[in-house]
Amino acid sequence: MENYDYSKEGLVLRNLVDYQDGSVVSKTLISKQAGTVTLFSFDKGEKLSEHTAPFDALVHVFDGSARITIAGSANVVNAGEIIIMPAGKPHALEAVSAFKMMLVMIKSA
Repeated sequence: MENYDYSKEGLVLRNLVDYQDGSVVSKTLISKQAGTVTLFSFDKGEKLSEHTAPFDALVHVFDGSARITIAGSANVVNAGEIIIMPAGKPHALEAVSAFKMMLVMIKSA
């Protein structure tokens, strides 16, 4: 993680992570025991295979479009929309178009 103080100015999320051909790019903004905030960019067609996480997770898509499958139910999430992935539920992501998102993971009690 870079040693940049993100608290000193207002920031445009989509400008903090760049697209890279054929890749998924991530940038962690906050990493604490209670959870994380990470930005991602996915090139069109890139995906994360089905997995589970021990944290509740909120995904905010701020550019493009993603197919997010949670416990077998597929959802298309577009720029400006959010979806919540409950802890312990299998989920997967696929870029319908190139997209950028913020992932906020919060440790459950």
